[in-house]
Amino acid sequence: MRHDKAAMVLELARRLAASAEGLSLDEMARDLNVGRRTAERMRDAVIALFPATEEVSDPPQKRWRIRGGLSAFEQAPTTTELVELNRAAQALRAAGEPGRAAALEGLERKLKSAMRSTTLNRLAPDLEALVRAETIAVQAGPRPGADETMLATIRGAILAQSPLAFIYARPGAEARRRTVAPCGVMFGRANYLVAADRDSGKVQTFRLDRMSAVEAQPGFAPPPAAFDLSAFASQSFGIYQDEIEDVVLSVTPAGAAEARGWRWHPTQSLEDQPDGSVIVRFRASGMRELAWHLFTWGDQVTILAPHRLKAVMAGELAAAQRALEAAPAPDQVHRH
Repeated sequence: MRHDKAAMVLELARRLAASAEGLSLDEMARDLNVGRRTAERMRDAVIALFPATEEVSDPPQKRWRIRGGLSAFEQAPTTTELVELNRAAQALRAAGEPGRAAALEGLERKLKSAMRSTTLNRLAPDLEALVRAETIAVQAGPRPGADETMLATIRGAILAQSPLAFIYARPGAEARRRTVAPCGVMFGRANYLVAADRDSGKVQTFRLDRMSAVEAQPGFAPPPAAFDLSAFASQSFGIYQDEIEDVVLSVTPAGAAEARGWRWHPTQSLEDQPDGSVIVRFRASGMRELAWHLFTWGDQVTILAPHRLKAVMAGELAAAQRALEAAPAPDQVHRH
């Protein structure tokens, strides 16, 4: 128990050193999942162990921070942390994101170069063994790729809250010049700029691989007031944003165990049924991406609601059937 408390005190010190504005007692309690009284005792222990801890007045509360950071000894990463960093870089490279992978690989080198040689030598055998024993399964599907120059321009515009102009080419439509207020970037099966229309304020998504001639414009174009990128992303099943609807799915007893362990959506609730099946409920937009996902469940999932999801699924099935019917017969393929 004493060792656990020591680890928590050190973790609090790291958090105080990593925060420019400092942490209040309530934030310490929340981050470490302890009560306020325990947070007070841990703060006092940090102050005793780290004299550089300073109190910052932020009416109506107080904050504490450690300026100047902690020593390399106190900040040495663990084997698990280094393995996960290496794995994240591998995943990005496998997903066609060499620029973002290189950034993490550079961070890994900096961390290792800042470590004492004795510590690094002690971790090296376990680190090498775990890196060899784990790998990333390459999944089928589009690899978005990212133009690093474009990404840097977008990030610069987001930080400066300046208008972002680009040409957007949507399949089957004429390319258009757009000027928007950039709000953020979402990475996934494809990478998207999240931006607001400067006149209406409506937030939309734009695929980066369909954008060209991207440049920041002079002026001021902040995101809409109270816009939250995480909240925006969590509204949909995937990337596409449309009307938010109540989704109700019934999973057969054969698929129930997997369904209970699956994270369908942040708003999900699961209801076990007497026959062993499970009802999954959540509110989301993005019915097309949800329909694509439901294909992977075969006949183990029945759509109870909404009707539009059933219609989207039927449309996707019809499109797949048309593609199959248009395909040449196997003997014709072999003949060529």
